[in-house]
Amino acid sequence: MLPTTHLLEFTVTSFVLIAIPGPSVLFTVSRALTLGRLAGVATVTGNAAGLLLQVAAVAFGLGPVVERSVTIFTVIKLAGAAYLVFLGVQAIRHRRSLAAALGMRTERKSIARIALDGALVGVANPKVIVFLAAMLPQFVDRQAGDVPAQMLLLGAIFAGIAVISDSGWALVAGSARAWLARSPRRLELIGGTGGLVMIGIGARLALTGRKD
Repeated sequence: MLPTTHLLEFTVTSFVLIAIPGPSVLFTVSRALTLGRLAGVATVTGNAAGLLLQVAAVAFGLGPVVERSVTIFTVIKLAGAAYLVFLGVQAIRHRRSLAAALGMRTERKSIARIALDGALVGVANPKVIVFLAAMLPQFVDRQAGDVPAQMLLLGAIFAGIAVISDSGWALVAGSARAWLARSPRRLELIGGTGGLVMIGIGARLALTGRKD
């Protein structure tokens, strides 16, 4: 059983990272803006399915390797921290990308195809891959045993938060197209602020150790 403090800290960290606009959010927003709220929510659902595949891969593949080796853990942690900082810098540099989504046009697709597209984006999202590989091993309690099961639980929490947060983006984007179009700078500000927060998470990751 995971300690409550581990769960709380993981939940807060996950929420902050998920709320930052990244590949999945940008894709969801563009779908909602061009195809409507239903398409945005379908994209979120597919994205969550892809994310759960990443969780399983980490829990049963990379996770046990990281759990057994402090050296491998440290390498992945520092690489993940560096990559998160890089993504933060890129988010600041390309903060106009969210605003550009307002002008996107895409062909009509079925809800099933939209969900499949979302799953492909979710399973290939580098921000989430880095987070899961570098962060999940830090929050498990090795003394409690069954580390893969603990990682699956944490991953399910992460996926649940992602569904709630990204659905919010989809509903807002689908409902507030006119409001956003009047001031693209609003989305630029969101992207820039998110980039700074991501850099902070990367720095924190580099400075923290495993919870055991």
